[in-house]
Amino acid sequence: MLTTIIELLVVLLALYLGSRYGNLALGAIAGFGLAILVFDHGLKPGTPPTDIIYIIVAAVTCAGILQASGGMDWLIQIAEKIIRKHPQHITFIAPLCTFFLTVLVGTGHVMYTLMPIVTDVAIDKGIRPERPCAIASVASMIAIVCSPISAAVVAFSAISALNGFHISIPQIIAVTLPSCLIGVMVAAAWSYRRGLDLDKDPEFQERIKDPEQREYIYGTTSTILDKKIDAKAKRAVYIFLAALAIIIICAFLQQILPSYPTIQAVEGAKDVLLPTGKTVSPESLASAGIVMAGVTEKVPVTIKMYLVIQIVLISAAALMIIFCGAKPKNAVAGNVWQSGMVAVVAIYGIAWLANTFFGAHMDTIKDMLGTMVAEHKWTIALMFFIFSVLINSQGAVIVSLLPVAYALGIPGWVLLGVLPCVYGYFFIPNYPTDIATVNIDRTGTTKIGKFVFNHSFMIPGLISVAVSTIICYALSSIFF
Repeated sequence: MLTTIIELLVVLLALYLGSRYGNLALGAIAGFGLAILVFDHGLKPGTPPTDIIYIIVAAVTCAGILQASGGMDWLIQIAEKIIRKHPQHITFIAPLCTFFLTVLVGTGHVMYTLMPIVTDVAIDKGIRPERPCAIASVASMIAIVCSPISAAVVAFSAISALNGFHISIPQIIAVTLPSCLIGVMVAAAWSYRRGLDLDKDPEFQERIKDPEQREYIYGTTSTILDKKIDAKAKRAVYIFLAALAIIIICAFLQQILPSYPTIQAVEGAKDVLLPTGKTVSPESLASAGIVMAGVTEKVPVTIKMYLVIQIVLISAAALMIIFCGAKPKNAVAGNVWQSGMVAVVAIYGIAWLANTFFGAHMDTIKDMLGTMVAEHKWTIALMFFIFSVLINSQGAVIVSLLPVAYALGIPGWVLLGVLPCVYGYFFIPNYPTDIATVNIDRTGTTKIGKFVFNHSFMIPGLISVAVSTIICYALSSIFF
């Protein structure tokens, strides 16, 4: 038991240090923790989540090329037009824009270009920028579990299928999207009257008595409406949307997907005694490509959905490069690509570390948590939320903990119902989107408090996650 506690402390310390250093350190320090468990404690290395990583690489490549083509600017420009057309309702419209941008491109980091515009519109109308900015940042992140190309959604579908809960990506989104959208709107309604208007805020009024501060706040304007969007950029958006449509259609109508012959073990087949005296399992023969009557057989197998996603997204990226003038060099320099690659490294290290630890101590974990989880299945939501606070990655939470949850006997519909809880990293405001939002708000109303936890994102985040989870749980219980 002492050894298990020590190894758990190694995992937690690696996650803590990784979150302190941030960025690539999350995956790198998790890898160092893995080295300690394997080489010092003798644990068997778990399986790295390569399939999920490949999907993220494909999605990030496609979204990065879209950004390099100028297509992302067109999407942001459309969002800006909507925001500026109804400035008095910015507290509701801003989170809707960031929410659906994330749903489209699979990452919340597209919000960076939009947030200065949200701040400008709020200042022009005398609205406290904290109201739309905080909930818009939260909306951009919780929407990840509603995107058909996000690592979180794809991982949930793939891992669930391996554990007997076969649910397609459109089915997941049909439950998570309305749930999270309602959660965000409830949080926006709470934010609508949050704090004092700028003309009644004594702290802000004192600040603008300084001419330099006044010029800094009121003399700056951010917009991309004056940016010319050429036909190639728009064509890139159409290609990207077509790729998403193809993925959704394939997920709904998997019978249209191509099949290919593969060799697999016959159900119920026993081990085979070879003339050499060696006993071989049917699975070993199948992996070697050997067909043996009653032991292995050649059958048609439909291509897996995670491969379809990769092929479609990479193909879309290629089409944007060839026909839309997108430059790969610019894609690599963009924030979508860079943030996506950071996520790849984080998931690679964190999920591998967690897989190794949980795989070695699953029996102990079942003994410790089995009774509690069996009686109160919803408590898995707390585990998801806490783990997310530690590692700042929804995809990594799912890849790391979902197999554990299934091993504890939690039904798939319950896990789908608590899926919004994998977003908990607003709790400690050290995530790039939250930090950027604080820096972008020139009025200083969006802030991190003296006690860290009393920050602008806390209550909107808690309301969004709580309401989304309650509705998601109810919908999942009805349909699944």
